[in-house]
Amino acid sequence: MTPEFLPQLRPHSLSTELSKEPSTGFAGKGCDYIAPPRPPRRRLAGLAVALFIAAAVAANLLTARFGLVPAGFGLACTAGTWAAGLVLLLRDWVDDLAGRRAVFGCLVAGAIASALTAGPALAVASAAAFAVSELADWAVYRPLRHRGWAKAALASGVLGALVDTAVFLTVAGLAAWPTLPGQMLAKTTVTVAVVAPVVVIRAVLRHRVRP
Repeated sequence: MTPEFLPQLRPHSLSTELSKEPSTGFAGKGCDYIAPPRPPRRRLAGLAVALFIAAAVAANLLTARFGLVPAGFGLACTAGTWAAGLVLLLRDWVDDLAGRRAVFGCLVAGAIASALTAGPALAVASAAAFAVSELADWAVYRPLRHRGWAKAALASGVLGALVDTAVFLTVAGLAAWPTLPGQMLAKTTVTVAVVAPVVVIRAVLRHRVRP
């Protein structure tokens, strides 16, 4: 093949074209390249935000309706603890897909929705707990994220659950320390129940694609 028939693609033109057409690839002289379609990130981000707000409202509604409930092993927790554990994981998902501004937007939306449905007292306690635990989560999740989602989600979930529980119960005027073990048990159970299947599925998929 003579040089005039070879694709005339230079490194700088390649990076320029890729930046212009991130979803469709690039077109060079003598050849066309079509990149594989990217996942619908905006749709996933919207789904994560909707689930986050729904879980936050559900956590406050359940707590307002049922108060303290058995958590197992003779421990007690607020009824919304199970949904609150899911909120901690969804927060990381929103962070990955939409960024930290979207996370705090979810905080405001969740607080307003909770105030309208579960009462202002629980909404204030929930917002305060979220704001403080968000800092703890950020300090753990972001540095560990490059080592894998599972490690970052587990570590930040446990620490976030501890901080979130202590602040929420204190601000809400509930029995904080007697119910802390039950709260941690419930939130940790939810975290493991979500993370473990993801880890297993990823391991199976990696095994299947190996030659």
